[in-house]
Amino acid sequence: MQRYNSYAQYLKEHYGTRLQKLSIDAGFSCPNRQGRTSGGCTFCRNEAFNPSYCNPLKSITQQLDEGIDFHRRRYRHAGRYLAYFQAYSNTYAPLQVLRQRYEEALRHPDVAGLVIGTRPDCVDEEKLDYIASLTQNHYVAVEYGVESCYDRTLTHIRRGHDFACSRRAIADTAARGIHCGVHIILGLPGETRDEMVAQAAILNQLPIGSLKLHQLQIIKGTLMEAEAQATPEAFAPLGLQEYVALVCDLLERLRPDILIERLAGEVPPRYQAQAARSWKRPDGRLLRNEEVPPLVEAELQRRGTWQGCCLLDNE
Repeated sequence: MQRYNSYAQYLKEHYGTRLQKLSIDAGFSCPNRQGRTSGGCTFCRNEAFNPSYCNPLKSITQQLDEGIDFHRRRYRHAGRYLAYFQAYSNTYAPLQVLRQRYEEALRHPDVAGLVIGTRPDCVDEEKLDYIASLTQNHYVAVEYGVESCYDRTLTHIRRGHDFACSRRAIADTAARGIHCGVHIILGLPGETRDEMVAQAAILNQLPIGSLKLHQLQIIKGTLMEAEAQATPEAFAPLGLQEYVALVCDLLERLRPDILIERLAGEVPPRYQAQAARSWKRPDGRLLRNEEVPPLVEAELQRRGTWQGCCLLDNE
């Protein structure tokens, strides 16, 4: 048995083929970079996460074509693709602009749907109503960068919204029948291990469909890099085995219907502010993020547990 609810497997079962995400930089920005004094979220440097073919100077169609070519050479087993509006906040524009860019992606013959990455403070009823209309003929998901369920953490990382904002956006999105995903970073400064695990109970109360987990990685050139240099004691890195155990503890307490889209992130070494934070294999080579899920699966098997098993004790 698979011990957690895999998003990739869900898509394959429901659509009969693997749906591969193709990242797009559609030229959007972010309210934390325009008109606010915070200087952006302390952890953020967007180019550290963008594939090489993503460039807002290219059309969306060109980025999709290059992304398909890249993935066909690398993976060779994707059937169709999801246009993943990933860079910055992809609802942070007038509706007319969103309509133009989303619909260009949907006109691509190999694209089965959209995944829209954004912030919970960048949606409104008009935009969500439009996105909901697209679900009539396409797979559409909205992914919110929640990052933490704790207001003190959100303030610390200069996120620019509180957790109540995330609650509202998630509820409004799910109420329209749109698949709603959330992103959480584990290891943010000031959060204890118990607090990180306790986020499962908070997320269980929300109508989310999928979850991405990401270990904290400190990126060169960010505000967090400067903070970590000034107060290194506040940024003790999570070792690989420690992180795997933490993820398992969280999964055991997470609703079993929530799809797990990602269990770890990966930033190219050239962007890593602290090389020691990069997990390594026994042979010294860097561990890739796709190598983490088998480790989580093995640890759950060793424990004899699975996603949501701890909730059974409370029924």
